[in-house]
Amino acid sequence: METRILLAAAGRPAGDAVLFRKTSCAVAYAHRMPDYNGHVGIRELCDICPAAQLDRCDAARTPPDPGAVAAMAAGLGGRLVAVTDRAVVVDGLDERHRYFMQHGLGFQVHDATKPHHPHRHGRADLGWPTTLEAS
Repeated sequence: METRILLAAAGRPAGDAVLFRKTSCAVAYAHRMPDYNGHVGIRELCDICPAAQLDRCDAARTPPDPGAVAAMAAGLGGRLVAVTDRAVVVDGLDERHRYFMQHGLGFQVHDATKPHHPHRHGRADLGWPTTLEAS
């Protein structure tokens, strides 16, 4: 449905209209700031972002220091599993604590027991078909 309706409509001339997959990306764009959620690390989320916003987010993206992240996770009652090019992966932290880390780091923070699937909306089982036949 996304491709057939929303992305097709976004491809039509509409002045300065832009489309984002994540609300925080749209808010960041409106304020000319990088996305505080670090979505740019999950590159498939950014395939419809304006180039200027991608540049802004890329310039601000700094992978966090694993030692500092491990200490932060431990201080919140969890543990660091890994720091990847896409996200920090932690175990034992609820959503509130993961978001606290994510907003402070400007880098995605995922729960090891609830993996995010590439080309899907976060942990959703629904993907992003690119053809009418696949939807």
